[in-house]
Amino acid sequence: MNTLPRLSPNLDRELVAIARGIAMDAPLKAKSGHQGTAMALAPLAHVLYSRIMQHSPQDPQWRNRDRFVLSAGHASILQYSMLFLNGYGLEMNDLQSFRQFDSLTPGHPEAGHTAGVEVTTGPLGQGFANAVGIALAERNLRARFGSELMNHHTYVIAGDGCLMEGISHEAASLAGHLKLDRLICIYDDNKITIDGSTSLTCSDDVVQRFTSYGWNVVQLGEIGEDLDALEAALNKAKQHSGSPTLCVLQTHIGFPSPDFTDSHEAHGNPFLAEHVERTKTVLNIPHEPFWAPPAIVAASREFAASRATQCIADYKSAASKAPQSARSQFDLCWNPLPSAQWKSAVPAFAPDSSLATRQAMPTSITASLSDLPGLMLGSADLTGNTGVKIGAMSAQSASHPQGQQIYFGIREHAMAAAMVGMALHGGVLPVGGTFFVFADYMRPAIRLAALSKAKVIFVFSHDSVGVGEDGPTHQPVEHLASLRIIPGLHVVRPADSHETAQAWRDACDFDGPTALILSRQSLPISSDGSAVSTGAGVVRASSSKPSVVLVGTGSEVALCMQAASQLEQSGNQVQVVSMPSWDRFETMSREFKLTVFPLGVPVLSVEAGSTFGWSSYADQSIGIDRFGASAPGNVVMHNLGLNVQHVVDRALKLIASGKQD
Repeated sequence: MNTLPRLSPNLDRELVAIARGIAMDAPLKAKSGHQGTAMALAPLAHVLYSRIMQHSPQDPQWRNRDRFVLSAGHASILQYSMLFLNGYGLEMNDLQSFRQFDSLTPGHPEAGHTAGVEVTTGPLGQGFANAVGIALAERNLRARFGSELMNHHTYVIAGDGCLMEGISHEAASLAGHLKLDRLICIYDDNKITIDGSTSLTCSDDVVQRFTSYGWNVVQLGEIGEDLDALEAALNKAKQHSGSPTLCVLQTHIGFPSPDFTDSHEAHGNPFLAEHVERTKTVLNIPHEPFWAPPAIVAASREFAASRATQCIADYKSAASKAPQSARSQFDLCWNPLPSAQWKSAVPAFAPDSSLATRQAMPTSITASLSDLPGLMLGSADLTGNTGVKIGAMSAQSASHPQGQQIYFGIREHAMAAAMVGMALHGGVLPVGGTFFVFADYMRPAIRLAALSKAKVIFVFSHDSVGVGEDGPTHQPVEHLASLRIIPGLHVVRPADSHETAQAWRDACDFDGPTALILSRQSLPISSDGSAVSTGAGVVRASSSKPSVVLVGTGSEVALCMQAASQLEQSGNQVQVVSMPSWDRFETMSREFKLTVFPLGVPVLSVEAGSTFGWSSYADQSIGIDRFGASAPGNVVMHNLGLNVQHVVDRALKLIASGKQD
């Protein structure tokens, strides 16, 4: 690789000053924001973008770029100023629209919204865990396809809040165990939170903590204003192998404000116009708002473009030397074919077979392995119980980085957030499983997956009170309803093995995150699987206009089928509907919906969970609006109303009422 160009010392100083001015001016204009951290870290950010990272403003999605994650997402104006100065498409009017409706500079960075933002950060600690996933994806692709095709670092800036949040403990432990040595975290050790000094709430020894995780910990001290020292420290961290690196940088929040340096008030928005003016005097820049001389900005952008051109040329030269077979598979990882074009077939299940949908899942995944070279999957422990243990895959480890079966350990929160990072890195399709009740531990990351349209497949097994003896602590009742209300999250609860196979392919096709909700107990074949593509479908039609529609999901579709047989013996016409995905059904035409739920026909829903939301489709609902109980699963189901006779009785009453409630 050729020596990359450098900026002059004068231009370095001016660009840092511009970034600090913007860090004050944008929150002042918005009357909202966090300027103190952005001010203190402006030199670090400038060094990262101008001297350390390989990145391309011309092609923000260049595969081999270094990834930068601002886990301390409240300091978003820091990243926006860097994107502005480096030519990522942000202009001065975007900075002046900071935190305003529909602007490109929202209050916290959002992936897919602003070019150059890798992940959606804000909830503290999430970005740190995302970065672990990014580093894991990079290493796996590099190990499998060669450093000619994948060879970059991941940089993350984290603050005290990120490291206080529990997710950071899980994620740091995992990263240290896996020895992700292309991961470099700069810990902004300013000892300040909104409430005040961190001494109010925390006495952790961060150095010892991360050392115990197996990280390489470097105490940088107070070099935050020394660009050359920062560069040297980061380059040394890049050369370290065998473990991730934590660089502890002691900064002064709000520096160089004469009013708020080292004050917790600098964390929020205390700067008035006079405070900004006094700080700009110290910076020796004009008092005008959003000072950024066009000539300086143009020089910065020209430099960034020139540097990127050289980085990409070096990469293309190296990539051209990789074997053609590796390049073809590598490209397929980044651009997987839709399932309709897969060479592999949908697995067949015997009509009289009876499998738990969690047992049908590995069969469905295994059938498609040749079409999904980017697949990486695992579980938060429970790997063999959740349907994501694939015999053909080897374990991911520090000594076997090419492994695609990940053992996340009992770290649900970190698993979910790491998978979001893996997905947003690209080239990887992450799949992660656990028991459904533990979606509670994962919800923040699931929500951010939906917000950022990260293509993650969350696999949740043991989906109802059918879990049985473990009792209400392990029996999800409200979880399905709570996931259905997350915008952009595709939720599928398949009724049998056929629907499971289709749900897997459907999840691989969906442009965003999917939650697959699977049973512990065995289920008979009730469908041909086609209901998955439309969200709902008739699995048992009546010979004439139905007297009632029974609609269920998952294990309750078979229950509806049994109840329908009994009802028809007494002369009632019954249509049974499997409704694996509400969100998919809502995309269908009104005409199709009327074939599923005919006008004037009462609808009874049956689902082993909260009835919340069913009033949109059903006139009456059988469900579980209480916590479960400890007993064998079939006993719990029966005693909570999930039994044939109860469904029959409720259906007869609904038919007899002659009207919809």
